[in-house]
Amino acid sequence: MRWKSFGVKKMYKAAVIFTGGTISMKVDERLKSAVPAMSDEEIMSSLAGIDRIATIESFSFGSFPSPHMTIDKMFELASMIGDLQKRDDIDGIVVTHGTDTLEETAYFLDLIHEGNKPVVVTGAMRNGSELGYDGPANLSAAICTACSEESVGHGVLVVMNNQVYAADEVAKVHTLALDTFQSPDFGPLGVIDQDQVIYYRAKKKRAKAIQAKSYGKVGLIKTVAGDDSGVLNYMIDQGYEGIVVEAMGRGNVPPDMIEGIDKAIEMDIPVVIVSRCLKGRVLDSYGYIGGGRDLRNRGIILGDNLSGQKARIKLMLLLDVTKNMKMIKERFEEDLYTIM
Repeated sequence: MRWKSFGVKKMYKAAVIFTGGTISMKVDERLKSAVPAMSDEEIMSSLAGIDRIATIESFSFGSFPSPHMTIDKMFELASMIGDLQKRDDIDGIVVTHGTDTLEETAYFLDLIHEGNKPVVVTGAMRNGSELGYDGPANLSAAICTACSEESVGHGVLVVMNNQVYAADEVAKVHTLALDTFQSPDFGPLGVIDQDQVIYYRAKKKRAKAIQAKSYGKVGLIKTVAGDDSGVLNYMIDQGYEGIVVEAMGRGNVPPDMIEGIDKAIEMDIPVVIVSRCLKGRVLDSYGYIGGGRDLRNRGIILGDNLSGQKARIKLMLLLDVTKNMKMIKERFEEDLYTIM
């Protein structure tokens, strides 16, 4: 296997944006549960020896628990990152984030990210009151990655547990484990070892950034046995501009969902199909009613190997740029076209 490693050049400058999450939490003795409690300075003071790697400039975006992150806040965060990208003295940018929605924010940033400077998102699975608090180690590894010339041009990366992941490939797969962030289909891009980043494989070529300034209203449905069109029809009636369906297996749905899917497509509401499976991409492999080929003939859009939450983010942003079904379909299926 070909690989390359390098030493992180000393005295790079990294911007660290703190948004909150478990990395900034401690246990409240009255509540007996973790709450936001640590200042940005307190977290940074726990990074022993980081001054050997880079000088740090800290920015406070907020102290949000991960489920409190919104699309509007993601746009605000992207704007802050964009301003930092323009500064000649900043070599890389690190964002701390709660882990529950980390993959969504990272993917959002990756879709609209245009600069070449590394942007790295990280967090913690254990709070500052727990033994084995992993926040300092993850933040240090993220800074090493952001201050790497080899990370330039990779888009947005996620660094957790000394692993480097592409934002469009990473997923949180466990509620508790320190190695909860994984790329089920492809594995990590590389690792951080003794303050050095080693990339084991290249990331696939990034698509052109989506020039979105706002977002459309998009719903997400998880398909289960015996499903019908009730939720689909509700979303249509409520004015949803797009719908993502986590279908079964290769991209198939129960036949009673067809009525709602047809109704949405007839109303020019894009319906994107992804799989509820952890691994693999959707494809029009089955021709029965509700099968992938049948759905594609009806006008659905294949979401490749994206998760439901990531496909929703992508469709929300695309709907601000275009309502043209053909253009949306091409953007979702651009990788499929190179394979099929």
